[in-house]
Amino acid sequence: MCTRERSSSVDKVKFVKELYSHGAIKFGEFKLKSGIMSPVYFDLRALVSLPRLMRDAATLLYEISRDMKYTCICGVPYTALPIATVISVEHDIPMVIRRKEMKDYGTKKMVEGIFDAGESCLIIEDVITTGGSILETVDVLQKAGLKATDGVVLLDRQQGGDINLTNNKFNIRSVFNISEILELLLKEGSIGQETVEKTLKFIEENKLF
Repeated sequence: MCTRERSSSVDKVKFVKELYSHGAIKFGEFKLKSGIMSPVYFDLRALVSLPRLMRDAATLLYEISRDMKYTCICGVPYTALPIATVISVEHDIPMVIRRKEMKDYGTKKMVEGIFDAGESCLIIEDVITTGGSILETVDVLQKAGLKATDGVVLLDRQQGGDINLTNNKFNIRSVFNISEILELLLKEGSIGQETVEKTLKFIEENKLF
């Protein structure tokens, strides 16, 4: 199951409110990759154009990973890549890059960077629904000789991704889950009770694990 750390140097309320105001958190009707229509959508790709919020996201993720043992990090492509880069640069942590496809020229590596076989790599992710993208990344990293058993995610959609990862012997920690996001935005007056109830009903009816 996901575990979360409460204290932070980042104002979480302000962070979430700004994500919402910039459209990184949207409510309405959105078609997901699975084909399901969802009343909520998280577009954290917007962070690349919001450097202060990108830095805050990196700080939040770094803070919940401080007691975890790892020697390098890897952001799940593509949204988490710039977040992982900020963590790497600000905290002097080596980073590797997982390719989504193999080049047909050069070294043909699926994992770019300098590392030794057996090193522990922390996986960085923006959002988890099923946890599938993390497991794909784990597979690629392990085939390259890295250990990958731990990860941190900015948002857990609470649709069973954490259970799927735990069942696959992967430890995941989240900064937020969707219930916390809804509660915060409701308290701040950004959304109404109807939106909260509709979203929670959708999540409950669409548990994947």
